[in-house]
Amino acid sequence: MTSQTTNSPAVNPEIGLGVSILAISTSAILINWSRAPAVIQAFYRVAFTTLLLAPLAVRRHADSLRSFSAGSYLWLSVPGVLLAIHFALWFESLDWTSVAASVTLVQSQPLFVALGATLLLDERFSRRMLAGVVVATAGTVLLSLGDLLGGPVLGAWPLYGNALALASAVALAAYIVAGRSFRQRLSVVPYVTVVYTVCAIVLLAVAVINDLPLTAYPPREWLLFAGMAVGPGVLGHTVLNWSLGHLESGVVSVTLLAEPVGSAILAYVLLDEVVGPTTAVGGAVVLAGIYFIAADR
Repeated sequence: MTSQTTNSPAVNPEIGLGVSILAISTSAILINWSRAPAVIQAFYRVAFTTLLLAPLAVRRHADSLRSFSAGSYLWLSVPGVLLAIHFALWFESLDWTSVAASVTLVQSQPLFVALGATLLLDERFSRRMLAGVVVATAGTVLLSLGDLLGGPVLGAWPLYGNALALASAVALAAYIVAGRSFRQRLSVVPYVTVVYTVCAIVLLAVAVINDLPLTAYPPREWLLFAGMAVGPGVLGHTVLNWSLGHLESGVVSVTLLAEPVGSAILAYVLLDEVVGPTTAVGGAVVLAGIYFIAADR
């Protein structure tokens, strides 16, 4: 199976994917530093990312955006809704179950991506690639056990929280598969402009429904919101969506499992969070699974 499915880009898509994973890995640090409600963080991250990309979209891709029919915008709204659902469910799950359980279930998304890509995109997964998915997912479970063995207290309703996290993984997988389908036909800037706008609108609606304050935050929070937009937003998910135009969804999905490794390293450096042996071994297993996927392309 080949990784490059469109004309060769000026930048190696594997390098772009690596940059996006590094940027996305900063998300947990920025979220840890912020004291705003999770939905507010997600909303401003997506909204500011959209604002940063808007000038480029208007200046260079206005014709493409005007050429979309109402039906095209309706279909393009699907990934945006899926991304918003992923954010909303995942953040909510953390109020009901342990972080270890939530992260483990969310990172089961490659299994759903493999199923969706096989059924909908005709992307065939070899036995080696499927083994890579299983190994990488097992490594994520082991990595999360590093926190679990430390004895965290489960949430008030762990079964409910686990169900939310699993549903979040399904939404994330559907977002990746849908993105792969659209990115084979559309340029990245028009695509993400529509998707991020829809995602921001949905998250704003969730914030309003839950009566969360939209503006009463100190300057430090606004700087963190901007950091989330520039780092995990533009350099992270936007470059990730660009990579989906050149790399198969299974490759992108499994590579996302490197995020916990990058986040753990940054947490050690910036938050003084010591990585235990179980977490370290889990990170190594995740990387081994990613190698299985990369070596088979």
